[in-house]
Amino acid sequence: MALTITRQSDHFSTAPQINIEDMREIAEHGIKTVINNRPDAEGGTAQPLSADLEKAAVAAGLNYFYLPVISGQITEAQATKFAELLKTKQGPILAFCRSGARSQNLHQLASSLNSINASASEKSAPACNWQDNHDIVIVGGGAAGIGLAASLLKRQSNLQIAIIDPKDKHYYQPAWTLVGAGEFDPKNTERNMTDVMPKGVTWIRAEVVGFDPERKQVLIDQGNPLSYQNLIVAPGLKLNWDAIPGLQDTLGENGVTSNYRFDLAPYTWSLVQAMKSGKAIFTQPPMPIKCAGAPQKAMYLSCSEWEKQGLLKNIEVEFHNAGAVLFGVPTFVPPLMEYVKRYDINLQFNSKLISVDGPAKKASFEFKDAQGNLQQVEKSFDMLHVVPPQSAPDFVKNSPLANAEGWVEVDQVTLQHVRYPNIFSLGDACSSPNAKTAAAVRKQIVVVAENLLSLRAGRSLQTRYDGYGSCPLTVEKGRIVLAEFGFGGKLLPTFPLNPAVPRISSWILKKYILPSVYWDLMLKGREWLARPSEE
Repeated sequence: MALTITRQSDHFSTAPQINIEDMREIAEHGIKTVINNRPDAEGGTAQPLSADLEKAAVAAGLNYFYLPVISGQITEAQATKFAELLKTKQGPILAFCRSGARSQNLHQLASSLNSINASASEKSAPACNWQDNHDIVIVGGGAAGIGLAASLLKRQSNLQIAIIDPKDKHYYQPAWTLVGAGEFDPKNTERNMTDVMPKGVTWIRAEVVGFDPERKQVLIDQGNPLSYQNLIVAPGLKLNWDAIPGLQDTLGENGVTSNYRFDLAPYTWSLVQAMKSGKAIFTQPPMPIKCAGAPQKAMYLSCSEWEKQGLLKNIEVEFHNAGAVLFGVPTFVPPLMEYVKRYDINLQFNSKLISVDGPAKKASFEFKDAQGNLQQVEKSFDMLHVVPPQSAPDFVKNSPLANAEGWVEVDQVTLQHVRYPNIFSLGDACSSPNAKTAAAVRKQIVVVAENLLSLRAGRSLQTRYDGYGSCPLTVEKGRIVLAEFGFGGKLLPTFPLNPAVPRISSWILKKYILPSVYWDLMLKGREWLARPSEE
């Protein structure tokens, strides 16, 4: 595997696992010091031992230091040692671990420590010395973070709340499916962050790089760490576009698109309009993902338009799903299968997209057969709608707050962290096994707001989350199967109607009513139909 060096600054770079033979090339790049942050034997026998790497480094004229760190368990002592190495050892410095993420996080933590020490010694404040007097710090200015802040202030207006988020735009992402079908204006899914930030909340425009729950601090990329009494972790999830080789290079051209990005959803509609014949492939990655129904919603709406134009008979449609079922709640599979048959869609289960060649219009898939054997298949396409693999953000995955899968580890009914009682999480980054949708967030806001204020008042946590999530399955233009369900696939319909029936009324709800509910109610702390169901 070729050596990959990522430059973080003029003095410091990171890399994934390096090999003995890489040391001479590293020296040729002008590196003077190598720091190994990966414990020996972490990856089995294929991973070279630190002692052997050190011999190769010395032979290449490099300084070498072994500072092993367990993934997700960076300690203050390790960050302090790393900060010392950055200050005292000859640079440029290259640090590596399995993927490079631990080394990058160590660098960010160490930089914060060096900034604090420099500030103390010089008796001058850093450039971004935020006021450190907040009752509640919320990480993330998406639906969960903004909605929760507004909800808390509706209940207790004197709370000192800060929201950390570097972005200057806020998006209503559920409408991007409709944008990709020509049914919604993309401009109406975007607003300035200043327009949705609740009055009285301090907005800190910074990147979070880590957490120190023992000290009750959030580590950011500028200025001192932020202290908190209570912490809410709601940064959303990470779309891993780079996990599929070739994808980033061709997104937005060569017929490759995705409704999972604001700038690409209009391209989806352009492709649908332009396509008169050929092959259209739609993909779904391994779970969990944001809005599990969105990959096939894009497919149904495209097929509906081609059917309307009399073109569907000329278009071959394939759905490659890395999972083994069409939808995770069995009640909704039969009505979806009716549309699969109607549109003559070729379903390919256990089929995962692994690479894209945009100019050649070819996509490669890894297919698992009934015996568990893997084989690779290459497919030509005229249109390719891709949903990328997804995960928690790196600063969550590599933190003490994460579980083994990288999500913020919470009690699924109270949404309180299982090890740090003063921390809560909601939205896509938390470990609760619910569908990751805006509808789930709407219910979770009430749970976290009430339980957090109960905790602050010394009362028990009484509000329980039932796992509610909703997926309006747009099976054709003008009709939707409104899938509402909770933990274990339990049906939780809001209205007394058969939820498995495609309805015009659900389309009206999705297209015309829910956007107003989002902007004018949810983000302003108004909780219409937002309480979890009572047992």
